[in-house]
Amino acid sequence: MLDAFRRDIRAVFERDPAARSLPEVLFCYPGLHAVWIHRLAHWCWTHRLKFLGRSLSHLGRFLTGIEIHPGARLGPGLFIDHGMGVVIGETAEVGENVTIYQGVTLGGTSLEKVKRHPTIGDNVVIGSGAKVLGPFTVGDNSRIGSGSVVVKEVPPNSVVVGVPGRVTHRDGKKVDHGIDLNMTDLPDPVARAIQSLMERVGELERALEEMKGREPVGAVWTPGVPSSPQAGHDPSESGSDPRRMTKD
Repeated sequence: MLDAFRRDIRAVFERDPAARSLPEVLFCYPGLHAVWIHRLAHWCWTHRLKFLGRSLSHLGRFLTGIEIHPGARLGPGLFIDHGMGVVIGETAEVGENVTIYQGVTLGGTSLEKVKRHPTIGDNVVIGSGAKVLGPFTVGDNSRIGSGSVVVKEVPPNSVVVGVPGRVTHRDGKKVDHGIDLNMTDLPDPVARAIQSLMERVGELERALEEMKGREPVGAVWTPGVPSSPQAGHDPSESGSDPRRMTKD
């Protein structure tokens, strides 16, 4: 457990440029406090001291605003930045060197006492406000964009954005191994779809203009009546004057 505590401190310095000194990290980082309280609560939970484990979890929630069920399994190197509003459910599993921002929920979708929370792989970054709901796996080295709602499995080295979350790849390539905290270049599949539609509309408009350019001179278009070279022709010139079509 002491080794896990050391890795938790090291994770703060590696992933938060605002961390300046060891005393600051030890006394002013609620995410670190929540993780440490959870590690004690989880030890109690796994040693049949469940009430004490839940009590420690409740104390951690009161002190930090971060709710972690004592049954959840958290790997070393977890960094919860800011952390207010983070919720991690009972059967959730979090791998090594994971970064979680404020407002994240690792929630369940079942009322049965089974595995109902997600499993997060190593080196995963979960953006602020993201919701990961259900008993599936988020693969290693993946990123979940802020505000996304993920409800199905995510393969390794992927980027997930949107509601519901859609798996994408940066520039068509898998993300590099390691921890990537950049949240500004996440692809937007909805914007890409709209852009494709706009390009298609432009192509159709150009094709329509070309068709208008080939329309015969003098043609008159009437809704519901096909255009033809005979349109606009004077019927009296062909001897079919309607004034003569009367009974004697």
